[in-house]
Amino acid sequence: MRFAPSPTGYLHIGGARTALFNWLFARHNGGKFILRIEDTDAERTIEDSCSQIIRSLRWLGLDWDEGPEVGGPRGPYFQSQRRHLYAEYAQRLLREGKAYYCYCTPEELAARRSEALKQGRAPRYDGICRELSEARRKQLEAEGRRPAIRLRTPDEGVTVVHDEIHGDVAFENALIGDFVIVKSDGFPTYNFGCVIDDSLMGMTHVIRADEHLSNTPKQLMIYEALGLQPPAFAHVPMILAPDRSKLSKRHGATSVEEFRDAGYLPEAIVNYLALLGWTPGENEEIMPLSEMVKRFRLEDVSHNPAIYDTNKLTWINGNYIRELDLDYVARAVIPFLEKAGYIKKDDLANEVQFERIRSLVGVVRDRAKTLVEMVDALSYFFEGELEYDEKGVRKYFTKPETVELLVEGMRVLGGLEVWNTSSIEAAYRELAERKGVSSSALFHPTRLAITGRTIGPGLFEIMELLGKQQTLRRMAEAVEYIENMPVEKKHA
Repeated sequence: MRFAPSPTGYLHIGGARTALFNWLFARHNGGKFILRIEDTDAERTIEDSCSQIIRSLRWLGLDWDEGPEVGGPRGPYFQSQRRHLYAEYAQRLLREGKAYYCYCTPEELAARRSEALKQGRAPRYDGICRELSEARRKQLEAEGRRPAIRLRTPDEGVTVVHDEIHGDVAFENALIGDFVIVKSDGFPTYNFGCVIDDSLMGMTHVIRADEHLSNTPKQLMIYEALGLQPPAFAHVPMILAPDRSKLSKRHGATSVEEFRDAGYLPEAIVNYLALLGWTPGENEEIMPLSEMVKRFRLEDVSHNPAIYDTNKLTWINGNYIRELDLDYVARAVIPFLEKAGYIKKDDLANEVQFERIRSLVGVVRDRAKTLVEMVDALSYFFEGELEYDEKGVRKYFTKPETVELLVEGMRVLGGLEVWNTSSIEAAYRELAERKGVSSSALFHPTRLAITGRTIGPGLFEIMELLGKQQTLRRMAEAVEYIENMPVEKKHA
């Protein structure tokens, strides 16, 4: 198996799904997974794209047995370093009369294509260079024309693609025409380079997106011309937007790095991608990678398009945030806390600081669906000055008894010798009973006073983690805030 991206940008969610399916199939069958970089299109290659793709694959946990940074017996693993191999096979096809030089310029090809369309003919190459004489070739080269190389293809009949997902798909040869296998700059086209590399690297199976199905008959023609054994092909369904249009930036994040930066865990993304076109059975939706490896079969991959649904991804991500090892989740959220300015890198060497972060994450993670949401939920543990929720202020801070309750609460809490969740809760419930008020009449304004919010994790857990001094300070600041509120706001 192989994943062969072009370094033309970030690792798109569709490419990541293709890599995952190849990886799962290889691991399920005890095979090899190879990473190959198809970087022969200099105009489209983006600097640093290759390292970004590699970084994304590693972050997702998809390792490779051969390829960049790993090496292996079938390298090099960059097509730009394999040009001599493509030239060798192209010359062989030329010698055997199975390919020929084509001197047509892009302008001439465009003009003939336009004419064919006007006449209602298929806009295939008309074979004008098929039988050029040596004299004519020399004349064209003397004009400065640099030839491409085209494969001679059948004018009649059909080429049948045996696809592991779609079954047999037939393509009329008359609609294909002689196609370019080596461009005038000496670089191979996608179809030619792909065939040579897949053959030399010993691919037995190729899993790729549906959009490549139309390339497959051309590749089969190249395999046949060279007398090489083609791999088994499986074309997985396209990933469509919720409105069933082609997925694009307007539908939100579409690259692995965007999701990583938005606070999604790699385990959640891999889990979600696996479900885009693959049905493991039993209606299971949360599944670790090891279980996917055990179950993955091409027979269970749908031939219908998969629908991209970030709501489902977010739900899956929330599940992993809740269920994964607490230390792991705490370490995952640390870069986001750094970015928000709540902690510094140097702080992380401090074991006490990490334990505090771990405790905080343990309290808030049940409500967070992404690491970004978690940082927001943790913010009041780090911010010095709170902004109170406006609705909460109107609902709790405008009640005449609130100040008295908060002051009395401060007095009771200040007298506690042991500061933990159970002692704080016992003292607060006893206070509510003694004052003859409902617990909510005391708890809600206290929560707003110490967090600025009306909802969140357990009040007494928050108090313990904030610490006695910080809790009392915030309650005092809330009392001052209420006493200084404009009259009109108190009666709003």
